[in-house]
Amino acid sequence: MARVEPVVEALAIHKSFGDLEVLKGVNLTVAPQELVFIIGPSGSGKSTLLRCCNLLEEPSSGVVKITGEDITAAGVDINQVRQRIGMVFQSFNLYPHMSALGNVSLALRKVKKQPRAQAEAKAQEALERVGLAHKADAYPTELSGGQQQRVAIARAIAMEPDVMLFDEPTSALDPELVGSVLEVMRELRKSGMTMVVVSHEMRFARDAADRVLFMDAGMVVEEGPPDEVFGAPKHERTKAFLASVNGH
Repeated sequence: MARVEPVVEALAIHKSFGDLEVLKGVNLTVAPQELVFIIGPSGSGKSTLLRCCNLLEEPSSGVVKITGEDITAAGVDINQVRQRIGMVFQSFNLYPHMSALGNVSLALRKVKKQPRAQAEAKAQEALERVGLAHKADAYPTELSGGQQQRVAIARAIAMEPDVMLFDEPTSALDPELVGSVLEVMRELRKSGMTMVVVSHEMRFARDAADRVLFMDAGMVVEEGPPDEVFGAPKHERTKAFLASVNGH
């Protein structure tokens, strides 16, 4: 069997901010169509690792490859690379003066240089995938937080990325709006999207992830299938963390 090229390979990633070492030689490999969930206490380096994967943070050392291409190499056109990496943040970062359709089609027009009609057709399709085709003309202020986050997801998937990175996508949402965003992520997974998710939504991790990484103090302490990590964690630190989030 031919070896399948990972979509994301982050190898021996170190990241320091001044004297503070946030990542201490972390490895992350994500196979095509895999959903990898990264959990761990605040300050464990989860979001920094995610941001190193699309060079929003420059690793202090280590290599990041996207579909086999070393994006940390000198002379790489990072804007070109970022087109292949969808990113969804905690805050929705939508342009308030543009409709949902405008927000989703903007990068298609500006970055991919698609004609307006083509970009808008593509954007409409992406909005449909997140269940918001009927809100194409609505402005961000007219949408709930959950709907705004789904527009942000539509904006990312419209670019047809190789991988989607989600950084705490539900943490700014009211509890009753979280479900609609997780539902969209479930659908993306079914459609074969490769995804890396940093989140506190443990139940979702348990239900949907192929693999879970537990990070603490800048290192991956434990990783494995959700049943193992949640059901029979090996490390004391993992056990303590899961006990704290489960309120035991």
